[in-house]
Amino acid sequence: MNLKAAITGIHGYVPEDVVTNADLEKIVETNDEWITSRTGIKERRILKGEGKGTSVMAAEAVKGLLEKTNTDPKDIDLVIVATVTPDYMFPSTANLVCTQVGIPSICSFDILAACSGFIYALVTGAQFIESGRFKKVIVVGADKMSSIIDYTDRTTCVLFGDGAGAVLLEPTTENEGIIDFMLHSDGTGENHLIMKGGGSKYPASHETVDKHYHYIHQEGPSVFKFAVTNMADTAAAIMTKNNLKSEDIRWLVPHQANKRIIDATANRMGVGEDKIMVNIQKYGNTTAATIPLCLFDYQDQINKGDNLILAAFGGGFTWGSVYVKWAI
Repeated sequence: MNLKAAITGIHGYVPEDVVTNADLEKIVETNDEWITSRTGIKERRILKGEGKGTSVMAAEAVKGLLEKTNTDPKDIDLVIVATVTPDYMFPSTANLVCTQVGIPSICSFDILAACSGFIYALVTGAQFIESGRFKKVIVVGADKMSSIIDYTDRTTCVLFGDGAGAVLLEPTTENEGIIDFMLHSDGTGENHLIMKGGGSKYPASHETVDKHYHYIHQEGPSVFKFAVTNMADTAAAIMTKNNLKSEDIRWLVPHQANKRIIDATANRMGVGEDKIMVNIQKYGNTTAATIPLCLFDYQDQINKGDNLILAAFGGGFTWGSVYVKWAI
């Protein structure tokens, strides 16, 4: 019996507080026209409140997922959280989420692959389903990007927001679910998109704080060049590998980093705007949460049997694509 992992539920969560482009105009030298024309972003959500970490948003997404799918928390076998903003270095955010939603004594862990984190986690979770070892796996993409953003740096503070999305994976013997994937990485991209401080190389100190090592550093032009090329290439490659033509694709689900990168990927695949999931204008770049939040926002427009191509690019560099045949 050939098992596949099917997405059988999806839920998302974003914080209440909204930061618009007009709000950012009061903080840094920028304006709505500049931000919108270059990124497509109009506003983003920010998680506020003392002691509130990424697990708060991830737990809300998981709670909604369990309720929507009528799933008992005790039936979950595995939880994977993709994030670059864990509550702590340890314990893992996945451990905290399990406790917050009442999932007892199971395997849970985090994956860090930056903006590609959700598809890395999705593919990892699928392997446990396909092996027959687990029956119900939750995969979460969640990030509190506001916690690592320098709001005096106009090149990065306009880009990112906070949010979380979660999916439930279950086994199927039908020709649906996660059909194929391609994952890649290239460590030569280290210094183009990085947060230097807080790890073992540059532990927290007065010096690392003074040098802003605990904020995102991004070399925009270099990252844009790599992202446009690699995200488009991997999306096109998985189509070729699976003999898919543009007319076979119902939805491109791209990482929401920049509208120009999204458009370049769609052009390479030969799909029109009516086949692209876009919500960057509402949330900005929520890193590991962008793809599941897209699925959540568009869930009423996805039909059973639809072919979806998920594609992402992130720091590391990491990038990849997943071919999904929608199962619900």
